[in-house]
Amino acid sequence: MTDRTDVILRVAGVSVEYAARRPTRAVRDVSFELRRGEVLGIAGESGCGKSTLAYAIARLLRPPARLTAGSITFYPAHGEPLDLMALTEDQLREFRWTRVAMVFQGAMNTLNPVTSIGRQFGDIFAAHRKDMDAAARARRTSELLEMVGIDPRRAHGFPHELSGGMRQRVGIAMALALEPELVIMDEPTTALDVVVQREILDEIERLREEFGFSVVFITHDLSLLLEISDRLAVMYAGQIVEYAPTELIGAAAGGPGQSSSAPAHPYTQGLLGSFPDMRGERRELHGIPGSPPDLRADAPGCPFAPRCPFAFDPCHTTPPPVLPVPGRAEGWLAACHLVIEQASRARQHDHA
Repeated sequence: MTDRTDVILRVAGVSVEYAARRPTRAVRDVSFELRRGEVLGIAGESGCGKSTLAYAIARLLRPPARLTAGSITFYPAHGEPLDLMALTEDQLREFRWTRVAMVFQGAMNTLNPVTSIGRQFGDIFAAHRKDMDAAARARRTSELLEMVGIDPRRAHGFPHELSGGMRQRVGIAMALALEPELVIMDEPTTALDVVVQREILDEIERLREEFGFSVVFITHDLSLLLEISDRLAVMYAGQIVEYAPTELIGAAAGGPGQSSSAPAHPYTQGLLGSFPDMRGERRELHGIPGSPPDLRADAPGCPFAPRCPFAFDPCHTTPPPVLPVPGRAEGWLAACHLVIEQASRARQHDHA
């Protein structure tokens, strides 16, 4: 584990299910740590549990979703650690946006269409900064809009009068309104064209460098996370199957684990092989065959085994634990029987 003073968020053994006749286990025994000032990227296919995990961290789950196991601990820069599972509704209302804020997927759906932009900022301050008068709220709103590159006069307008990129910038400004220490971004660039995506990403990076907040950035686009994240968590079927420093995981050549920077998990390898490298040599792209498993079922073995070209006998019968990857950087973890086999070979070599 990382030193306590360096950690802002610790998630341990978190599981979430959607209640039904056959419950959907959307998040399964997820653990990770987020360091202060770090960008943690969470990648995976649609339906793998990324957004459900984000809502669990922010304690925003609503029925039929429920958190069935695990702990979530927030470590503020000043003060005692906060057990988010123990907070009352009143404490959660104070905690959200002041300590942890969220940029939601689909900005148009998160802004009130019949309320002006300025009024929506004003509601945030009215709820959390009761000592601010109307003039101070207006000044702060103007500062926040300018901070994300929007003309402050837009505060008098309505969401439908803004482009998709501008609405997303407003969502980011709202998330930063109370200067939180952690911002969770759930696919903040989805449905935006590539030019606007780049502008939004540059804006996020600039603001993070200026204010020093930590980020959990969730997306299905692994290539994007290779650019902006410090650490990468790859999710599959509700689980984190690989967790590693981003700068060390970018080499896609060869099979899993065949170099000190190639992914240790075949699923991560498959994701890397499915998009073009804009700087390297031209290469043939390969998708991942098959479909993700039904999260209502408890299939034996590794959930990726039916789609994995490297699967062998244990993969179909025994769920692989999350273990350190032999010969890799500290904190590089993977849930794969190949890793277990590599560790066994390394021990045999040491004893030889």
